[in-house]
Amino acid sequence: MVSIELAKHLINKYHHRHHLLLASVLGLMLILILSFAPKESAHGARMQAAQPINIDLLNEVLAIEANSSGSLENSDPLLDEIDPLESQWKQLEVQSGDNLSALFTQVGLSAQDLYRVLNSNDEAKVLNRLYPGYKLSFHITEPGKLAQLQVLKSPMDGFLFTLNNNSFDVEFIRREPEIVPVFKNGNIDDSLFMAGQRAEIPAVTIMEMADVFGGVIDFMLDPRAGDDFSILYEEKYLEGEFVGHGDIIGAQFTNQGKKHVAVRYQDQNGDVGFYNPDGESMRKAFLRNPLDVVRISSNFNLNRKHPILNTIRAHRGTDYAAPRGTPVRATSDGEVTWAARNGSFGKLVVIKHQGQFETKYAHLNEYAAGIKKGSKVRQGQVLGYVGTTGGSTGPHLHYEFLVNGVHQDWRTVVDKLPKAVAIESSEMQRFREHTTALLEQFENHATAERPLPAASTTTAD
Repeated sequence: MVSIELAKHLINKYHHRHHLLLASVLGLMLILILSFAPKESAHGARMQAAQPINIDLLNEVLAIEANSSGSLENSDPLLDEIDPLESQWKQLEVQSGDNLSALFTQVGLSAQDLYRVLNSNDEAKVLNRLYPGYKLSFHITEPGKLAQLQVLKSPMDGFLFTLNNNSFDVEFIRREPEIVPVFKNGNIDDSLFMAGQRAEIPAVTIMEMADVFGGVIDFMLDPRAGDDFSILYEEKYLEGEFVGHGDIIGAQFTNQGKKHVAVRYQDQNGDVGFYNPDGESMRKAFLRNPLDVVRISSNFNLNRKHPILNTIRAHRGTDYAAPRGTPVRATSDGEVTWAARNGSFGKLVVIKHQGQFETKYAHLNEYAAGIKKGSKVRQGQVLGYVGTTGGSTGPHLHYEFLVNGVHQDWRTVVDKLPKAVAIESSEMQRFREHTTALLEQFENHATAERPLPAASTTTAD
C-alpha cells in the first residue's frame, strides 16, 4: 500500500512539472483524499476507512511524465528515488598552487581513485607535472565513481583516461588546428620590439625573428630609425577560435639600406632551418649576443679600471646590462663544463664548443632547468638568468669568449667566425621549388598585405 504521506511527497517532488502532470497528480490526490476521508456511522461516530490505494493509477501518472519529457533519463535529477543520477562531466582549470590530490577531492573523488589513475600506465605521469592552464574534465557516472578523465595540456593536445576493469586505458588527444598565414610589415622608429607592437605582431614572434637574423644583425646596436621589416607567420584556429601562434615562414629585414631575407625550409631529412635566397643558413656558428634587449655597459678592455677594486685590472669579456631575470642564451651548440659558483664570477656557466671555442656566462641569478655539468646545449637555449651574484655592482651578464684558451674581444671576432652549413648542392633545386613563390612575395611590398598562396614552403615531400 502507498500512504498519503508518500502521495504528498510525490506532489512536492513534482510541483514544478508541466500542467498536465500536475493536473493528473491532483486528480489522483483528490481520489485518495476522498477514499481516506473519515466516514460517519449511523450513530455519528467517525470511522477511518482502510482501503488500498490503486497503485496502477500512480504508475499511470508517472508514465505521463515519462512520455511528456521524452524519457525518465531526462527527468529532474532531484527524483533520485525513482531515477538514477545522470552521468556528468566536472571541469576544472589548473591554477597556480593546485595539486592533483586537492583537485580530485574537489570533484568528490577519493585517494583510491587518484592512486588507480596514477598507476594505470606510463602516460599517467603527465598528472605529476600539472601546469597552470591545463584543463581537467572528470566524467563521474555516479557519486564517487570516475569513468573517464580528460587532461588537455592545450586545446590541441592531451590525454583521455577511460576506466576498464578497475584500471584505466589511455588514448592521446591530437586535434589539428587550421593554419592561417598572416603577413605584416613594420617600420622602426625606436626599437624592433616597439615596431612589432605597433604592427600588432606577438612579442614571441618578434623575438623569434630576432633569433632568425641573430647571426647577421646585432639587434642591440645595428637597427636604425628608418629600417623596415616584413614577416609571414602562422596563426592557429580551432573551430574558428584563435588558439595560438605558429612558426615564422619567412621574414625580410632592411638594416641601414641592406636587405636580409630568410625563409623557413624543411629538407628531405626533416631538418628545419632558415636560409637566405642562395641557400646559405641564417644560423651562424655563434649568435652575436647572448641576450635580447640589452645595452653594453663595459667592453673588452685589458687596461680597464675595476669598478669595485679601483685598480687597473683587465676586463676580459663584455658586460651586458639587463634587468634581473632576463634569459641568457647559449651563443652556440656545445657541452656545459661548469655550472656552479666560482669566486667573483658568482653563478657561472662555461660551455665548450666545437673548434677550440669556449664561452663563459657569469653573475647569473639562477640556472635554467637541466643546466648542469655535462649537459648538451643548443644555440639559443636558455642557460640561466641575469643576476648580480659574485663581484657585481648591478644586474648584468659578463660574457667571455676564448679561442684555444686565449681571451678574445668578442665584438671584433664575431664577424670572422665560420658560418653554418648551406643547402647541399643536390638539394638546391628542391629548395628553389619550395621557396620561389615566397621570395617573389617579399620582392613586392605592394602585395605584402595579402597572405601567400597555399603552396607548400615549409614541408617535406
